[in-house]
Amino acid sequence: MNIRFDLPAELSASAPPEARGVARDGVRLLVASPAGVHHSVFSSVGSFLSAGDLLVVNTSGTLPAAVDAVRGGEPIAVHFSTPLDDGSWIIELRAPDGPLLDGRAGEAVSLPGGAALTLLAPFAPGSRRLWRAAVSVPVPGFLASAGRPIRYGYVPGEWPLSDYQTVFAREPGSAEMPSAARPFTASLVTRLVTDGVLFAPVVLHTGVSSPEAGEPPQAERYRVPAPTSALVSWVRSQGGRVIAVGTTAARALESAADGAASGWTDLVLGPDRPARVVDGIVTGLHAPDASHLLLLEAVAGRDLVQRAYDAAVERRYLWHEFGDVSLLLRR
Repeated sequence: MNIRFDLPAELSASAPPEARGVARDGVRLLVASPAGVHHSVFSSVGSFLSAGDLLVVNTSGTLPAAVDAVRGGEPIAVHFSTPLDDGSWIIELRAPDGPLLDGRAGEAVSLPGGAALTLLAPFAPGSRRLWRAAVSVPVPGFLASAGRPIRYGYVPGEWPLSDYQTVFAREPGSAEMPSAARPFTASLVTRLVTDGVLFAPVVLHTGVSSPEAGEPPQAERYRVPAPTSALVSWVRSQGGRVIAVGTTAARALESAADGAASGWTDLVLGPDRPARVVDGIVTGLHAPDASHLLLLEAVAGRDLVQRAYDAAVERRYLWHEFGDVSLLLRR
């Protein structure tokens, strides 16, 4: 049985913490481990880490992946998710209240500046939400001029792309921000390194995160460099903990559990595939129906995750990409 909790609507963070008068590293931090549940602020995360622990961070940058469009004379939005190897893109058609599920192969959608996309086929058998589409212009440059960050109904205002980037972002490619790393600042990273905490990069470009009920996580492009893989092995041999910063970093690391790797991963962590490499995870707070919860259970165990979420609801932590953060440690 998966974890269960009720999420009051008012606990969804509706704006960046800076707009609420809170520093990036001033969001609340919930730490759950076999020793219990503790409440702190993210700037004090070092108090719960040890010299020799390794934080693995995702260096993917966020794209302005949402674009206004016209479909059958009606305004809609297109969310650009992931480029495929043949040059087509995975996209999602959106209305203000959610995904549009009535797409048809061959259908054309008008984009700004005279550009257009054509729906080719559903991305996966039986899927009505995600489509493989041909786009008439090079997409990265088009998004740079016409796109904006993807946002959902709990964020009513528009915020600049810089609010959706982490301090580690180096390689644009994510449809949505790898948000667990958002509270890190350059000064906090410096302080942690000075205290002996290690850092290593991976890349995993995230797709859109609004699945239909029962839809598994989509395949994503990733890269775990050889130096990162070697450092993970060394830290584990020394008794240190490997802590993924975000579900994206955890998915990448577990996809390369046997050594450096790159390509596409369709790995789904959960009860049938527990974590083999990751000892803990820094993560935002996920909605009750999110598949990410199974990944958290695969890392930290169901009971610990349930205790963490019960405490987060009781203490009124804030959810989603602009909200508070948890650190789940299985040892």
